[in-house]
Amino acid sequence: MPTGQREYRDRLFTFIFGSEEHRNWTLSLYNAVSGACYDDPDAVVITTIREVLYLGMHNDVSFLVANEMSLYEQQSTRCPNMPLRMLQYAGSIYEKHVQERRMNKYGSRLLKLPAPRLVVFYNGERDAPEEEVLKLSDSFPKDANADIEVKVRVINVNPGMNERIKVSCEPLREYTWVVEEIRRNRESLDVATAIGKAIDDMPEDFLIRSYLQAHKAEVRDMLLTEYNEAEAMELFREEGREEGREEGREEGRDTATLGAVASIMHKLGYNAERALEFLDVPKADRARYLAML
Repeated sequence: MPTGQREYRDRLFTFIFGSEEHRNWTLSLYNAVSGACYDDPDAVVITTIREVLYLGMHNDVSFLVANEMSLYEQQSTRCPNMPLRMLQYAGSIYEKHVQERRMNKYGSRLLKLPAPRLVVFYNGERDAPEEEVLKLSDSFPKDANADIEVKVRVINVNPGMNERIKVSCEPLREYTWVVEEIRRNRESLDVATAIGKAIDDMPEDFLIRSYLQAHKAEVRDMLLTEYNEAEAMELFREEGREEGREEGREEGRDTATLGAVASIMHKLGYNAERALEFLDVPKADRARYLAML
């Protein structure tokens, strides 16, 4: 298992912006995205979900500022289902919010809740608009008159995109520099070396430099895991498409899933159950796949 592996593994984005130690960076990101000008980091209450052990059921960064609940996600792959995922995250955080404050959701008094602000920061390599809004209603039948709507703001933070936000938030600009530097390094280096070189080559004046350097081994491991997970998931998608064409949908999906499980177990050191969780395989199907392995 990779060094530093934990039940809940931070992504680099979470490590930087979801840290109690650096709530000033979280506040800076919030100000840049919302256009606010708060200056007291102690007003930030981190509420990130860390209890659930597999991808898709924890969120990257969530926090309270004033009367708003912000849920921030970093994505290197465009995911049209973020409204559904954000709805699930928000429900968990609201439930915790109500319980911790001993609020009676069954009472006759209207509860006052922080307003949700749902944001995805996209830094994948495929083309994407500078900004877009995803809606849960896009998943419903076209003639549905739904009673629930969820809107997610997707902000592209790749080079040349949303420079105003990056200039307003130095840690975000520096984070995107690290990601882009790793991509450049990977043109001639293996991924582990590319990551280490990017960390070493950070300019001296970067705010996040000393923090990442102090946790260099952990940062390297979490980035390596991110890249390995992304490659395993892409393999899963490609094998699913290819096997689905050749063998029929059901058999193709099974073959692709088993291949992806084997790849994840090999690359990430996960056991079979953990790999199936990572792939978001429904619990009802996991016993069947485990029996095939």
